[in-house]
Amino acid sequence: MGVRYIGSKTRVAEQIMDLAGTASGGRFVDAFSGTGAVAGAAAARGWAVTVNDTLPSAVAMSVSNVIGEENVPFRALGGYPHVIQELNGEEGISGFIHSEYSPASAARGHVERMYFTEANATRLDAMRRVIARWTESGKLSWLEQQLLLSDLMQAANTVANISGTYGSFLKSWSASALKPVQLVARPLSPTKTDLQATTQDAFELETTPDDTVYLDPPYTKRQYGAYYHLLETLHAGDAPVVGGVTGLRPWQDRASVFCYKRKALGALTRLILGTKAQRILLSYSNEGHVKQDHLVNALSEAGKVTVHALQTIGRYRPNARASAAGGTVDEYVIEIEPVRLGSLQLTPTRAAVPV
Repeated sequence: MGVRYIGSKTRVAEQIMDLAGTASGGRFVDAFSGTGAVAGAAAARGWAVTVNDTLPSAVAMSVSNVIGEENVPFRALGGYPHVIQELNGEEGISGFIHSEYSPASAARGHVERMYFTEANATRLDAMRRVIARWTESGKLSWLEQQLLLSDLMQAANTVANISGTYGSFLKSWSASALKPVQLVARPLSPTKTDLQATTQDAFELETTPDDTVYLDPPYTKRQYGAYYHLLETLHAGDAPVVGGVTGLRPWQDRASVFCYKRKALGALTRLILGTKAQRILLSYSNEGHVKQDHLVNALSEAGKVTVHALQTIGRYRPNARASAAGGTVDEYVIEIEPVRLGSLQLTPTRAAVPV
């Protein structure tokens, strides 16, 4: 099971790629890649792929959904399956996850945080430490490190005592939270993907006229940096100052302008006018801040606009009780073919990581 992620396009990724068409020289640029469901579908169809997200944890998950076996040989450590076996054999240690996100937090005078059992928290600390040690010693390439961190986050999510996001923990242990945490080697394609990965603001992402740009920005008030703060901590391997009942790490520097209702339409228009790409696909739904007709009218300033209805899917529900409450979301893609380049061209502050 992958990480449950708000707004995931797993169920409509193939339909989106049907609209993107055949790879034709440029790159498929996924500017808000999230877990990489659409980017992975693009790579499977032969596209050279660029994944980008402001959250490093999301970029790691995207990388793991795009790469092939040849991208991550793990030569220095005996291959991918052996590495997973080594990590699963680590004995637990008391580190940051244990001290702040298991019941051990109560001993530090904090709330008794029940994200993980103490046993699972110590194992997560131990495995994160080993990945850091391998990285520092040069035994892992950047892509290999990102794959292992993604595997670690997925394993953590499997035993996390949460209803869906890390905005809160459950007051009693779920059956899955009591199981021992285990990393699982994921299936990888046998080929090598032409991949670039960045952690830039989407407004700073550089594109070319040959590229196809896919945009799936946040379109509700939910800030991903806050909802997935614990995944960010696992990825970073740091020990930030955290507080409150949930142990929230500082996230405001990752706040998205697209999550604010009054700013979303202007931000989307500015983003699309600013790209050099001659083909843009924008995912949106009827749950978004901006009404479809308002969005289409605003984007018509950029060029020809076509609305493609995808399908009606179940609304994101974090647990079985919420799923039983029903509710659906109409997903659609707005295709923009610019007739002119936007006047706003920004230069990225951080370079892409070519691989």
